[in-house]
Amino acid sequence: MPEIKVTPLGAGQDVGRSCILVSIGGKNIMLDCGMHMGYNDDRRFPDFSYITQNGRLTDFLDCVIISHFHLDHCGALPYMSEMVGYDGPIYMTHPTKAICPILLEDFRKITVDKKGETNFFTSQMIKDCMKKVIPLNLHQTVQVDDELEIKAYYAGHVLGAAMVHIKVRSESVVYTGDYNMTPDRHLGAAWIDKCRPDILISESTYATTIRDSKRCRERDFLKKVHDAIERGGKVLIPVFALGRAQELCILLETFWERMNLKAPIYFSTGLTEKANHYYKLFITWTNQKIRKTFVQRNMFEFKHIKAFDRSYADNPGPMVVFATPGMLHAGQSLQIFKKWAGNEKNMVIMPGYCVQGTIGHKILNGQRKLEMEGRATLDVKLQVEYMSFSAHADAKGIMQLIRMAEPRNMLLVHGEAAKMEFLKGKIEQEFSINCYMPANGETATVSTNPSVPVDISLKLLKREMALGGSLPDPKKPRTMHGTLIMKENSLRLVSSEQALKELGLNEHQLRFTCRVQLQDPHSDPDTLHRIYTHLKSVLKGYTIQHLPDGTVMVDSIVIKVSSSAEDTHTKVLLLSWSYQDEDLGSFLSTLLKKGLPAGLC
Repeated sequence: MPEIKVTPLGAGQDVGRSCILVSIGGKNIMLDCGMHMGYNDDRRFPDFSYITQNGRLTDFLDCVIISHFHLDHCGALPYMSEMVGYDGPIYMTHPTKAICPILLEDFRKITVDKKGETNFFTSQMIKDCMKKVIPLNLHQTVQVDDELEIKAYYAGHVLGAAMVHIKVRSESVVYTGDYNMTPDRHLGAAWIDKCRPDILISESTYATTIRDSKRCRERDFLKKVHDAIERGGKVLIPVFALGRAQELCILLETFWERMNLKAPIYFSTGLTEKANHYYKLFITWTNQKIRKTFVQRNMFEFKHIKAFDRSYADNPGPMVVFATPGMLHAGQSLQIFKKWAGNEKNMVIMPGYCVQGTIGHKILNGQRKLEMEGRATLDVKLQVEYMSFSAHADAKGIMQLIRMAEPRNMLLVHGEAAKMEFLKGKIEQEFSINCYMPANGETATVSTNPSVPVDISLKLLKREMALGGSLPDPKKPRTMHGTLIMKENSLRLVSSEQALKELGLNEHQLRFTCRVQLQDPHSDPDTLHRIYTHLKSVLKGYTIQHLPDGTVMVDSIVIKVSSSAEDTHTKVLLLSWSYQDEDLGSFLSTLLKKGLPAGLC
């Protein structure tokens, strides 16, 4: 039986370093190629030696698909393609292709130029890697080769994020990447066809969370920022340059305008200017409201939010600063945090998920003394707040996507083991499908029952409907009788008459014969007449004939009578029928074996 194999090299019972291998119909596909933000050693990148111990990956992979530009989904791409070696096609959407190299270069600068790390990809490697990228349009079926095809769907989450439907002949897999089932201030909600894949591979970051209403959260966020500003504190909001950053900027911009507030709001520069440039460029990927507003004014040009200079961090008085990256693991957000951590008037608001091992994760878990580089300790006195403005689907959203796509099996990645376990139980209970959650390096094997597509002739369909059959309905399968013709790798179901005509064959009747012994003292013609009378009384609605040639016919069934040579009272009945009347033939042979009732004329 055919099977699909799924092996996470990253994001198996873990968040970060998304990299999933799928083997389907003899093809090998890598879904995402991310890095882990919580590690600086070998664990940062996926273990590609799982695919091959030596040699390039090109020989083993048919294609690589990147779902979106976040580094935990694309951060290892130049390492994989240029340092390990892969020359095959890499697919991603147009916005991802535009933004991905900017984030990779930014991270390379932090890692190599500032921290002085070696064994890392170079700027040239990023450029060479991006030359291998083939951009995807939404809802466009792309033929990777003769058998493998892929199609991208809108995933919300961040600009350019896509879910992907992978199909090899009749087997298929959907990979969600990261997605959001609720629209926000700048992006729409994820959507997919009812494509009924063999496996739906879904992220499960918030597997046990059902988030409260967005409006309440926004009100709470604005109140916290306002209170901190009123008491003269500084507010740090660590964000990734694209996504939540734009969401919260639009929220604060509107609030500042309405309240006529004067405290400055800053955004760490560089990335943001480029980010907003791409939002303008790919305006069709944003939501309806922004597309409409864009005609009158540009939603991404802010009146109250200005570019940040690192010297501003020491300025007296209140301020709000959006700084990258979002988990406080490096860069400007970490530098500002170190400066402001000692003052209880200040506040840090973590607006999304933080991976284990990052400073963000540590402070959210209540750690108040942090060991920094060079064994220095940092006392955390500022107020730490967590507010989920995460653009990931919550438990309700994941269930909603399952209803939308109707998969035959479910596989969870990009989540914590305990939370996955809980959601797995819920999915299996509610949808009665198998749910898998392999750890990194483990393989989940799913057997598939591939359907074989068959074209049905219009004549045959019309005949079925004339006989009282209903219109074809994929949800109500039914039996069709006809002749199956295989020609040039395609199958057609036609009527037997059409098949004979097309193939130039003569019709042969296949008949079944059965002998039944019967005790009857009458002559052979009388016995036959008694059988005729008996069948007339038992079988209503059938055509029963007593023919001059000494036979009785019931539809296509022929009954003859002859006496045994040894005993004239023992009659031998010969029953013959065509295969269409097999059920009736079996019924008659059973009926006549019981003998004829007494008193029959």
